[in-house]
Amino acid sequence: MGANPYAAAFTVGMGVVKAKQEGAIGKYNQRNAERNAAVAEQEAIQIGKQTEFDIAMFDKQFRQTVGSAQVAVAKSGAVAGSGTAARIAESNALEAQLEKNVMNYNGKIAASRKREEAQFSRISGQMARQQARLAQISTISNTGTSLLKMGSPKTKTPYQTSTTVGPGGKLVGGV
Repeated sequence: MGANPYAAAFTVGMGVVKAKQEGAIGKYNQRNAERNAAVAEQEAIQIGKQTEFDIAMFDKQFRQTVGSAQVAVAKSGAVAGSGTAARIAESNALEAQLEKNVMNYNGKIAASRKREEAQFSRISGQMARQQARLAQISTISNTGTSLLKMGSPKTKTPYQTSTTVGPGGKLVGGV
């Protein structure tokens, strides 16, 4: 007895629809990952700009502090640029440079993390697309197998067995 042509057409149609949907889902997931990557890269750029701004604001505040300290030294009658005043100024300048270096380092680390996040997002998108392709191949393969089974006589094929568990837990039957 042959296969029902309506059942075969339905199986093929549904297989095609499912394969197309799997492809569309894979493309959507990849586009979404690409958008996430673009956002992460923009955030990395913003982190760099924010770091530059923070360092500029720190410099501005530091110059104001240095100016206030110089005025205080002048009011006290001490000679600016010598003795304790010079050591304090040098110490403050070293601390300021250290603080700017830390801000710059932290900004670079944060931006690097965002770029890494962007790269990981792109890789995830490529993996999602590949998984969708594998699902499409599986769907097409399963559809083909279903069609072959529809057209085959109702006899056992080499991969169909009638093995069962018999008394004492032993396998009974075979291929």
